[in-house]
Amino acid sequence: MNDSATNRGNAPFDVAVIGSGPGGYEAALHAARHGMKTCLVEKGPLGGVCVNWGCIPTKALLRSAEVYELVRSPGSFGVAASGVSFDLAQAVKRSRNVSLKSSKAVEYMLRKAGVEVRQGEAVLTGGTTVSVTAPDGTVSTVEARHLILATGARPRAIPGLEPDGNRVITSREALIMKEVPASMIVVGGGAIGVEMAWFYAKAGSKVTIVEMMPRLLPQEDAEISGQLLRSFEKSGIEVLCGARVADLRRGDSGVEADIAVDGAEARHAAADCLLVAIGVTGAVEGLGLEAAGVAVERGFIVTDAACRSSAPGIYAIGDVRGGMLLAHKASAEAAIAVEAIAGGTPDALEEALIPRCVYAQPSVASVGLTEEGALESGHQVRVGRSLFAASGKANAFGQLEGLVKLVFDAETDRMLGGHLIGHDAVELIGELGLACRYGMSADDLVRTVHAHPTLSETVREAAFNALPTS
Repeated sequence: MNDSATNRGNAPFDVAVIGSGPGGYEAALHAARHGMKTCLVEKGPLGGVCVNWGCIPTKALLRSAEVYELVRSPGSFGVAASGVSFDLAQAVKRSRNVSLKSSKAVEYMLRKAGVEVRQGEAVLTGGTTVSVTAPDGTVSTVEARHLILATGARPRAIPGLEPDGNRVITSREALIMKEVPASMIVVGGGAIGVEMAWFYAKAGSKVTIVEMMPRLLPQEDAEISGQLLRSFEKSGIEVLCGARVADLRRGDSGVEADIAVDGAEARHAAADCLLVAIGVTGAVEGLGLEAAGVAVERGFIVTDAACRSSAPGIYAIGDVRGGMLLAHKASAEAAIAVEAIAGGTPDALEEALIPRCVYAQPSVASVGLTEEGALESGHQVRVGRSLFAASGKANAFGQLEGLVKLVFDAETDRMLGGHLIGHDAVELIGELGLACRYGMSADDLVRTVHAHPTLSETVREAAFNALPTS
């Protein structure tokens, strides 16, 4: 990958960033902190999909469902409540307000850092020059020594399951529904499908998940996925794994689907709506990548370890680059790209050390290798487990589901992976990420004093249970 600055030395900007999601705005802030004159171009609200239509509004809705679930059965906590109901419109309103505040926070940070923001749609016109068409139709040009493409991703189209915004929807429509549907089919048992299924089930929908792979969250540890399946089924969510929608029929009152299930008879399902949550592809259309000489493979921009594309001076970060499609990965890549532009030699991002989180309840969090992955990689493993049911804090909270599972190399005692499922387990993943990054041993974790009573003690207990026997 080449990054010659020939013919770009007199550009008005040192760096121009296309897209303002977590990767884009972080890249702009990093560049500004390096003293680079920086421009950011965004065609929609600042913060991108994550802030406006993804991570943030989803978590706000999930919190509403969690509160509703808690107040429906408050008796054991000594609280009397009656007439409790779920107001989806109010939950959506709160969710949109949370997103708006987050977008305003991004705007403030960029302004404070001295980043010039241009509202409009960007198209690369050759080299590192960008044409920007504003909402009013006016066109301006941005010339920069370096470009960072952070345009994110878009939902992947599945033949026969094309969204219509009414009966067949994406997560975007699911975030702003006015009424809770009586029933819903969710196609896809990954993070988005699981979170949306849990939310609408708690809000009152009869939910069926259809997942093509043999289990929910197929990239996660099999034991953790199994626990989530049991929790969902206990909550009344029907889960069909090894299944696909063979035929879908849309009507005025809902949808009907024929569902093929591996090793079983085909199922018929009917619902008010069907949510497609199968996956995404890079948002590369209409960017002018071909004119700029930026190579694309399988819907994503090709880059090296420092996020350089095939075109001189052009970088790509976040979802449009491929790999794990996670906001915090995009933020990490933002720092890598800017360091490379500044002349540094940034360390390559290790995908295995990127934490993965699913925010249903019980929530799922993981980092590093699964037990299956460690064995397939040739490791002899030692596994430590501890149940949240043994935690005093979990009992005080009334949330006993789940466990911590730690995977160590049996020969070196270095931690290879950490996996959790339980109430707010996502808040514990930071410690496990550090342990994996620095190859801590089970003894290191045991010797680290954990406050009592906290859920983090369960991490220590899992490490203790992984210690070799004498």
